Amino acid sequence: MHMLTKWLIGALAVLGAAYLIPGIAVASFYTALIVAALWGVVNVVIKPILLILTLPLTILTLGLFTFVINALLFWSLGTIIKGFVVEGFVAAFLGALLVSIVSFVGNKILTKND
Repeated sequence: MHMLTKWLIGALAVLGAAYLIPGIAVASFYTALIVAALWGVVNVVIKPILLILTLPLTILTLGLFTFVINALLFWSLGTIIKGFVVEGFVAAFLGALLVSIVSFVGNKILTKND
């Protein structure tokens, strides 16, 4: 049940990003659920590999390059998932930032109540 709630928080965060940020569009709630699921998989599987590969650049920029990696991964989801559109790097950057913040806060509230 806990995992399902985290998934729903992620989907609502994606819908919120589509509503607030011009350049991001989500066709339906079902599409937002798919985006949230794949966003979780990408963050668990692909992101750590990219962080290790770009470690010198991440250290050189004092960790700020991590935001660029997040944006590129979010943007790539827009090319993979039908019904989810991310138009440009700025929209991807803001969308990834918003989805990450909302998911983090929502999951903190969820674990605080347990």
